[in-house]
Amino acid sequence: MSKTIKPPHERELFGHPVGLYVLFFTELWERFSYYGMRALFTLFLVAAVTADNPGYGWDKEAAYALYGWYTMLVYVASIPGGILADKVIGQKKAVMLGGLLLCAGHGVMAIDALWAFYAGCGLIILGVGCLKPNISTMVGGLYKQGDERRDIGFYIFYIGINVGAFLAGIIIGTVGENINWHYGFGLAGIGMFIGQLVYVWGQKFLVGVGDAPPKKTAAERAANTEPSAIQKFFGHPPSMIIAGVILLASIFGFSNIGYKILFSALGIGLGIGFTIYQEFTPIERDRVKVLMLSFIIVIVFWGAFEQAGGLMNVYTKEKTNRVTNLLNIDILFVLGIVGLLAKGILAQTKKQASSRYWLAGGALLAITFAILRMLVFTDPYEVAATVFQSVNAFFIFTLAAGIGAFWYNWKMNGRESSSIFKMAIGVIIMGWGFFFMTAASMEFDSKGSSAMYWLVLAYLFHTIGELCASPVALSFITKLAPARYAAIMMGIYFAATGLGNKLAGVLGEWSESAGELQIFTGIAIFCTIFGLLVLALLKPLKRLTHGAEDLQVDAGH
Repeated sequence: MSKTIKPPHERELFGHPVGLYVLFFTELWERFSYYGMRALFTLFLVAAVTADNPGYGWDKEAAYALYGWYTMLVYVASIPGGILADKVIGQKKAVMLGGLLLCAGHGVMAIDALWAFYAGCGLIILGVGCLKPNISTMVGGLYKQGDERRDIGFYIFYIGINVGAFLAGIIIGTVGENINWHYGFGLAGIGMFIGQLVYVWGQKFLVGVGDAPPKKTAAERAANTEPSAIQKFFGHPPSMIIAGVILLASIFGFSNIGYKILFSALGIGLGIGFTIYQEFTPIERDRVKVLMLSFIIVIVFWGAFEQAGGLMNVYTKEKTNRVTNLLNIDILFVLGIVGLLAKGILAQTKKQASSRYWLAGGALLAITFAILRMLVFTDPYEVAATVFQSVNAFFIFTLAAGIGAFWYNWKMNGRESSSIFKMAIGVIIMGWGFFFMTAASMEFDSKGSSAMYWLVLAYLFHTIGELCASPVALSFITKLAPARYAAIMMGIYFAATGLGNKLAGVLGEWSESAGELQIFTGIAIFCTIFGLLVLALLKPLKRLTHGAEDLQVDAGH
């Protein structure tokens, strides 16, 4: 009796659809390219034109400003990227388009010219906007409704993101910083090209996932008489007045054309939002109020957290003593490798499916260490500043399961575990990380340089804060957002993330006049006070959710 051969899109590997691993490697290389770019961005701009590895010699204020605009637009582009996929071409083609744009963007940036740098940034913004929001949607589309493997599938996908981010700082950062910036940009493009090849090859495993929406017939279009949000806006004078006032203030209140455009867009967005708000029921209005606070938390969190690619990145390059001996490097890598392998062996004894991923991570880190030990490391060795961009990804990879288990046990013991609570705690813990940067700045003022361990401790606290706040945010939106406007609320979330990234750039600009010590200390104190204020408002906020949080089993686990 012959065995039935399944078509490619129904085949499984390690208990999951093969398509999951196609998306895993595509996203791994996309994050490899993006975080590689993030590691090099500000350092390249401020590098002296007369240096052995020349940059553009920009002043730091201008570099931080461009970094803020760039990282903001990367996230804001997710909104039109999601709309394009949902309404026109589908997620599958949007990811394909995004990958092609990213390859082109990094390829152009390999050219040593200012026009190429700007053009490359623009292409990368468009590419990430098409790829990032849609590839995650495709992961969900691999599983049928109610499939218990879905959460584990997203966990595997999440590992891919952080493996790519971890390798980016070490490989792209080291090449770009120590050899040639444009080689680094080009290497990021090669990584994305590999990801694109994997995605093209894997199309047969993605049949029926992320396809374009069916075209509506003439009768269906005629039957849809519901006006759009923009049409409703133009029929609601109070909303138009709100938008108009902000629009005029933007035009005459800012000299910078970028800020004119940004706040004009925000004004129109607020006007449309106020129009939609009038349609909500009283319960929906209460829930949206809580969502608005969560978006403010998102802005504050990423405004502080994204100092990693800007202010902290430059501080690492210019003011941190990064010289160490090989014994210290050996100890760090061996501890990391042993830790990952031990976690994998422990998971295997418990017959957990995640064991193979921990073991693979340990093997990957061992191979990376062996190559670096033979070809790169010397004694003594100056650690590239960009390598510290990999610390956050390493801590996420190693701490995610533990933080999730902590919150699960916390809830099982009958304690507060709502999403807003976790987000507020995340902001506070992340803010405390900047106290270590305060200590580093004070050490620099007294000794002329600061130790590397301050950076590691700061990134450790930043990562713990991220693991408390970030995983629950999207789940929280899906619980509270009115069903008919869920997509718009998701778009606002991406916009809030983008505004947080822009705030990070603004804080970097301020550091040039206020001083790094004052900025680091100010961020730490503000995040602590802000988080405590949110915790103080927790009871009335929970009442405003009208029980929606009770639907959440535990989004942080």
